[in-house]
Amino acid sequence: MKLLSLTLAALLLLSQLTPGSTQKCWNLHGKCRQKCSRKERIYVYCTNNKLCCVKPKYQPREKLWSSSSKPEAMKTQMKLPSV
Repeated sequence: MKLLSLTLAALLLLSQLTPGSTQKCWNLHGKCRQKCSRKERIYVYCTNNKLCCVKPKYQPREKLWSSSSKPEAMKTQMKLPSV
């Protein structure tokens, strides 16, 4: 009976541990790993020099410039002096 209760106690303690837990990154949407899975992309590097693997749906999208949203400096072309 002691052996059974000792075994149950050991299994209960081991079930509380999370094997292979990884550090979270990128607003808790990514995980720091040595290598990303096929469904993940590298976006930044973690503080422990591992890759921050994030699913593409959680990565910010690049904003495309529309002609009305460009700053005035971007609209005009500068002419460089010829030598």
